[in-house]
Amino acid sequence: MAFINWTDELSVGVELFDNDHKKLVALANSLHESITVGAQQAVLAPVLNELVKYTVFHFGHEEGMMIQYAYPDYEKHKKEHDALVAKVQDYYDQVMAGKTSISLSLIGFLKDWLVKHIMGSDKEYSEFFAKKGLK
Repeated sequence: MAFINWTDELSVGVELFDNDHKKLVALANSLHESITVGAQQAVLAPVLNELVKYTVFHFGHEEGMMIQYAYPDYEKHKKEHDALVAKVQDYYDQVMAGKTSISLSLIGFLKDWLVKHIMGSDKEYSEFFAKKGLK
């Protein structure tokens, strides 16, 4: 069973964002699976790095559309994005410096953040973008 299951409940109604979210879920599931089978840190680090890079890529999609369509809560949403990126980048840097290891607690944090962010902040823009004709 997957660590995070994609369901229609996670859909925000914008195909581009939903596709990005599905990719993030798949990357988180891949990292979780690698951790649970006991993969070495040298194997886990590139998977975590890919997750971080794709997260930044996805945030760029959301933020670009928010700017383009003058989303009123853009600044608040961007602050949430920036805080996660800073936290995960710091964690990744510590892993690469040998100060910590990739663990189930990290993937648990990422799962909680991702699901709560989609179900909370991201769902808040669903109606806004639907009114703008984005699907």
